[in-house]
Amino acid sequence: MTIRLLQVDTFTDRVLGGNPAAVCPLNAWLDEATMQAIAAENNLSETAFLVPEGEGYRLRWFTPNVEVDLCGHATLAAAFVVFEELKPGTDSVAFQTLSGRLTVARDGEAMVMDFPAQPASPATPPAVLARALGATPAEVLAGADWIAVFENAVQVAALNPDHAGLTALDRRGVVATAPGDEGDADYVLRFFAPKNAVPEDPVTGNVQTALVPYWAGRLGKRRLSARQLSARGGRMVCEDRGERVSIAGRAVLYMDATITVGR
Repeated sequence: MTIRLLQVDTFTDRVLGGNPAAVCPLNAWLDEATMQAIAAENNLSETAFLVPEGEGYRLRWFTPNVEVDLCGHATLAAAFVVFEELKPGTDSVAFQTLSGRLTVARDGEAMVMDFPAQPASPATPPAVLARALGATPAEVLAGADWIAVFENAVQVAALNPDHAGLTALDRRGVVATAPGDEGDADYVLRFFAPKNAVPEDPVTGNVQTALVPYWAGRLGKRRLSARQLSARGGRMVCEDRGERVSIAGRAVLYMDATITVGR
């Protein structure tokens, strides 16, 4: 069986930047073990599979070791594939996912994702959090991930965490964030998810569902620019819409290939 696989660099306007995601458009679902094996073989933070459903698509995301219920950059990559390859000329697409209906719309050269807001709450972290990060945050929030808020971007950039220690935590991953430098970004972040075989994610869309409500409230503004301080780096523009969050970014095609499975 041959399957088309497109690799898309997201939250960037240049090839070899941002966060790469693989996208496999399918006519019908493969068995779950095969999709997980393809994701492991790709060894990217996420591989997306989509199948036509109604007027849109059913979308699923896999890390190298687990299926996840929400992924931002692979949703952006899937929308890019729809707009550029599957349905050229369309300007919006709806995906049915484990996190409900997600829409993506073109906005000039960018694409805007509409995601549910998932605010995190102030929390007392386990002692292992600061030990694993190698630094003590000024504030900690808990949601799907631990969110460690630091005083400035320099502290976030300097983190060199103990990934084994992070794996022992009771959340999916750890977000480190801080105010951005004036004129560069409203806030910065890094995201570590070694439990999901993603030691550090290059650029992360889904954690904005928690960060945007926090930074919108703290900074007193609805529209926010974010920069991820990973080696590849990436930028996004987000907006607090109450119960929803918009996350906008660009994407570029890196590879269009065919893979063979099932021999």
